[in-house]
Amino acid sequence: MTSQTELAALMCSRLCHDMLSPVGALSNGLELLADEQDAEMRARCIELLEQSAKISTDKLKFFRLAFGAAGGFGEAVPVKEAQEVIAALASDAKRVELNWAIAESSLPKPAVKILLNLSQIALDALVRGGSLDIGAERRDGNVEIVARATGDRIAFDETIGKMLQGDADADAVSSRTAAAHMIALLAEEMGGGLQYQISDGALVLGAVLPEPEGMIG
Repeated sequence: MTSQTELAALMCSRLCHDMLSPVGALSNGLELLADEQDAEMRARCIELLEQSAKISTDKLKFFRLAFGAAGGFGEAVPVKEAQEVIAALASDAKRVELNWAIAESSLPKPAVKILLNLSQIALDALVRGGSLDIGAERRDGNVEIVARATGDRIAFDETIGKMLQGDADADAVSSRTAAAHMIALLAEEMGGGLQYQISDGALVLGAVLPEPEGMIG
């Protein structure tokens, strides 16, 4: 079983891995800008720096909301915050059409963390673009979440799917699967569960989570 310390270390590795590319691009861009004299090339360097800065900011906003514990785990989070974060990541990914089906104005913070992580997993699967449909609703005392990725090619490691369902071995937990493991533990703590289904051209990730006490209704 992965300890909390090991999981935290793996999550840090995941964050560093995801931030290395855009931050490295910023560093390289600054070096090029310092040496470049041509006005057109300097303008191009500045454009690339702006793009890298945006990607870095978008990723940090995602990490803060999807993994952070600020404000505790019992509060409601405006759905708009989650939508803005995922919309930014989808924009950075390019060629992804994002569709929402969420009538709620806010959801419990654990549910938002799970929604964000399922959305990120689905987005990562769209290596050649496609559509990402995200839905959530309250029903019979539960919060039900679904993230559906549809595209010409779906790249999905089923080890992540097994991790979501708690079926994978402890040795399978790595920086790549740590987020799936984390939200599986979170869903279990809430008394709920996660599931996945993959078929030609589609990946569906879902969650059923009991509402925290005091937040039903």
